[in-house]
Amino acid sequence: MNIFADFNARVIKAVEALDLRDKDGALLDLSRIAVEPPRDASHGDLATNAAMVLAKPTGQNPRALAERLAEALRGDADVAAADVAGPGFVNLRLQDGFWQAHLAALLGEGRNYGRSTIGGGRKANVEYVSANPTGPMHVGHCRGAVVGDTLANLMAFAGYDVTQEYVINDAGSPIDVLGR
Repeated sequence: MNIFADFNARVIKAVEALDLRDKDGALLDLSRIAVEPPRDASHGDLATNAAMVLAKPTGQNPRALAERLAEALRGDADVAAADVAGPGFVNLRLQDGFWQAHLAALLGEGRNYGRSTIGGGRKANVEYVSANPTGPMHVGHCRGAVVGDTLANLMAFAGYDVTQEYVINDAGSPIDVLGR
């Protein structure tokens, strides 16, 4: 479960329940609504920009629209508090029960938690290099291999058909120079 996508859908549903229209009476473009962590964790678990995105097209004050949206979101069983902040952000604090259920689901999936099919079996090639044997060793040499291998593993976990190429620098002109 992606908490942000889940609550983005809930925010959109709450906005749709408000039956908002643009100044010409047309349906609103809801694609710019985002749900993400608030900048300051003390403000809650999630924050949405919905009221600020929709205020101008509807001709409403962003904070007033945020208050209406916050009131609608307070009716969600998983929302402990919905507060308006700044120019019209709506900060959400989630019920403890929501987190407990999410944790139970996470534990139930075990090592497959987070696995997805977003890659759809598409082929991906991740190439990363070993340390240059002709120069001094440093932490960057190790980092390249670790990052490359980790990226390939994450992509495979997300459903990509990954080919890994670990390029070993033991041939070519740098080795010829070293030999001379």
